[in-house]
Amino acid sequence: MENLRKKTFFTIFIIISLFAIFFATFFNVQTYHREYTVILNNLTRMRNLTLGKTDFLNKEHVNDDKPINDERLRNRKFMDYEIYTFILDDNNNIIDKISHSDNNISKKIMTQAQNIIEKNNTSNIKIGFLYLKNYAYNFEQGKYLTIIDIANTKNTLLKNLIFSLLLIIVGEIIIYIISKKITEWITKPVVMSFNREKEFVANASHELKTPLAVMMASIDCLDVNKKNEKWINNLKSESDRMNNLITKLLDLSKSEYLKSENFSKNNLSMIVEKRALTFESLAYEKNITIETNITEKIDFLCHKESIDELVSILVDNAISHGSENSKIEVDLSSNKNEITLKVMNKGDPIPLEKCEKIFERFYRNDKSHNRKSGKYGLGLSIAKNIVLAHHGNIRTYSKDGYTTFEAKFKTNEH
Repeated sequence: MENLRKKTFFTIFIIISLFAIFFATFFNVQTYHREYTVILNNLTRMRNLTLGKTDFLNKEHVNDDKPINDERLRNRKFMDYEIYTFILDDNNNIIDKISHSDNNISKKIMTQAQNIIEKNNTSNIKIGFLYLKNYAYNFEQGKYLTIIDIANTKNTLLKNLIFSLLLIIVGEIIIYIISKKITEWITKPVVMSFNREKEFVANASHELKTPLAVMMASIDCLDVNKKNEKWINNLKSESDRMNNLITKLLDLSKSEYLKSENFSKNNLSMIVEKRALTFESLAYEKNITIETNITEKIDFLCHKESIDELVSILVDNAISHGSENSKIEVDLSSNKNEITLKVMNKGDPIPLEKCEKIFERFYRNDKSHNRKSGKYGLGLSIAKNIVLAHHGNIRTYSKDGYTTFEAKFKTNEH
């Protein structure tokens, strides 16, 4: 259920976030493209105007000491940009300069013009990345240089970008809250149904326990003879199986209702080692040896009986599915951040696609084997509930002929 809630939340959160990021990106890209186009158009207009039917490039004027006097070029004004035109001779020397705004041509602009002329060997339009550049220009060798001061455009674009980022950050907080609310609303019917199912399993198991106990007691009181021995033995066998199933269902119900208020600090090393060693006689029947590699004195805030049940389930599962004449390794280690419990056995590997399913209730990887051994596919589901109740996670994987069940817990107290 927790996985469903998380998946629903992250799906909603990511979808809404992507929409928000898309619109913010679209706005900034559109603004950038519009400014870039305006600058390019201004440079193109100045080129057409400069190379139009004017006489300022006439060689007769170049030889004069008087400034070039093209009124159409000089009177061209721009409200939004500071644009400057520098007239060049054949050697790229500046022979005249024109400001197309109310500002005079500063030393800074003159220095910028000289740098552009010195560094460029070919004629070209250069705008650059508007978020970083202060000037754009159009350079025609031996004819002219047009410079546009785009510092204000750069500052405006940067402000829009920063404002968009701030909006996204604030928006992500709002989206997080909205996603939580929507997730709760969407999953509420599922949670209610799941809780009703858990209550039904628990209540049904309790209700079946008493009549089954009466039936088993009554069977034991029956007189056994050659005629009815077969049928009474069948009744006993099936009653035992049903009793085992009801017990497992009750264990499953208990594992789903574990509360951290009932946790206490325990020596996890001692719990794991003691429980693992109790299975040595069962393992001996299949010529399986149990080896433990347990770090001493690992204290852990937990529900002792549940952790004991967890180790029992994992070791019993390893014995049931382990190959004869092999060994089972039970490892417990700890570092600053987490405690790791591993149970490894040699046997048939678990297919990758079944590694998640194996923890589902009533899921049995080998149905014939479980049927013979009286198992119902509840043990690993109980194990998973116990691990999750202790704020940990459990997984299984097969590698090099060994299957490993690995449970990890955070070392900090809950």
